[in-house]
Amino acid sequence: MLRQIVASKPGDPFPRYGLAMELKKRGELDAAVAAFAELVELHPGYVPSYLMYGNTLRERGDIATAVAVYERGITAAESAGDSHAAGELAAARAELP
Repeated sequence: MLRQIVASKPGDPFPRYGLAMELKKRGELDAAVAAFAELVELHPGYVPSYLMYGNTLRERGDIATAVAVYERGITAAESAGDSHAAGELAAARAELP
């Protein structure tokens, strides 16, 4: 059902975010990572996606890519004037080598 909503609303990042989160919740980490990657490619200004994308990568064991996603998210959050999200992303980044 979520895939249908994503297809019917390609310009809306929220259904893609919901799909990625549902895949993560189900433990389908590879599919979730692919969904988050598509989300940030199509909607780079959708700040909430970066923390969850990075966390999913981290859970999958892809630390280097998680670091890159957190850093990209910090930039996106700062550009959007979202200091709270930037702080959360920076904290997540600081936990990694």
